[in-house]
Amino acid sequence: MTENNILLDIKDLRTYFYTDAGVVKAVDGVSFDLKKGETLGIVGETGSGKSITALTILGLIQVPPGKVVSGKIDFEGRDLLKVKQKNLQRYRGNRISMIFQDPMTSLNPVFTIGNQIMEAILAHQKITKKQAYNKALELLDMVGMPDIKKRMKSYPHEFSGGMRQRAMIAMAIANSPSILIADEPTTALDVTIQAQILELVDELKKKTDSSVILITHDLGVIAKYAERVLVMYAGKPVEFANVNDIFYKPFHPYTMGLIGSVAKLNEEKKERLKPIKGAPPSLIDLPKGCTFAQRCKYALDSCRLSYPPSIEIEEGHFVSCFRSKEFQSESIQRI
Repeated sequence: MTENNILLDIKDLRTYFYTDAGVVKAVDGVSFDLKKGETLGIVGETGSGKSITALTILGLIQVPPGKVVSGKIDFEGRDLLKVKQKNLQRYRGNRISMIFQDPMTSLNPVFTIGNQIMEAILAHQKITKKQAYNKALELLDMVGMPDIKKRMKSYPHEFSGGMRQRAMIAMAIANSPSILIADEPTTALDVTIQAQILELVDELKKKTDSSVILITHDLGVIAKYAERVLVMYAGKPVEFANVNDIFYKPFHPYTMGLIGSVAKLNEEKKERLKPIKGAPPSLIDLPKGCTFAQRCKYALDSCRLSYPPSIEIEEGHFVSCFRSKEFQSESIQRI
């Protein structure tokens, strides 16, 4: 960890998939850092590269067709991209752990929940099976699982969606990771259960003094739990800033569009939502210039010729837009 408390530092990460139809640039030039003890939100539409970024950090990209073309993932002073696959096990599930989107497909249906949690513990800790069993009981109790001894002997299909997700969280925190990646952890769960799961992740972060990367398309979740936010579009980072600046002082039209499309319940005047017109481009056939230009009402001719570089418009606030300084000076009205 560096002097400025940065735990994870990612520079110019590019992960491509080579298919018969062409090269899919799923992650294309992503850069961000994660500080110790913070929650970093990654937000964007489906297909923006959020999950692939997380899988690349963990070294879970299938080769072929996937390939990390370039970049650097500095974790506690070591570039994970240079670590051999067999040695990544020391980090994966131990120092960096992940809660996956769909717990039903992430849990093994032929093993009990207890066996799967114990396996995660025994893979990284030199303890007896009895100690691992007791540790698994503690973890299930910590995540609020009812009747923990019975649940240790149960199979995934015997659990509800919320209980499966709690079991996944127990596995993810089994080895007290420094970084917990939560990839859409409330997908397909009831609204009340979603709130419980998110509160649980936040509470465990504080108890274990870990950092969280929260991947979601829900801006309400970002507003409540994240301290800084990375906005992604078509595999690229378009804006990176603290959560207040993202919501109250966005400089990229895509970020403005995301915020404008969210319902505001506390406003006296009822207004129609402002959806972002059009659809994201194909990652196989990306436009030459800014990937958002086709959907942006502020686009200039220059936007369609070259991709805007990321500039620090204000301290700690990075944006990739040729017109960001005009938004800063308010010479053009924001969405």
